[in-house]
Amino acid sequence: MKMKTTYQYKVADLIQRVLSTVLQRESRDPRLSGVTITGVEVSQDLMHANVYYTHIGNLDETEEVQQALEKAAGYLRSELAQRTRLRRVPELRFKFDDTLIRARRIDELLEQIARERESKEGEE
Repeated sequence: MKMKTTYQYKVADLIQRVLSTVLQRESRDPRLSGVTITGVEVSQDLMHANVYYTHIGNLDETEEVQQALEKAAGYLRSELAQRTRLRRVPELRFKFDDTLIRARRIDELLEQIARERESKEGEE
């Protein structure tokens, strides 16, 4: 696996900023109103970009949000082309970022362990 280049990081950052702006200010689809772009990874050849997102709302709505993003991919890609000087605008692949959910679960487990330790110490 090759190391990411500085240019890849810059392109990823640019894509994230532009997509965030478009989704926050110009999206007409109500399913996309609470979407936040959390990160972008660009392939070595700059032909593909994995766009990681999270959204405000129910986890049950994740599939709907995913479909809305996939439906809007062409529009978002054309906006990227208009707003950047990229020679090639990568194909956008949207992936739900579950980092916050996993972090909450870890916090819950740590709190549970702390409560169990306290209760054991109280018994002794």
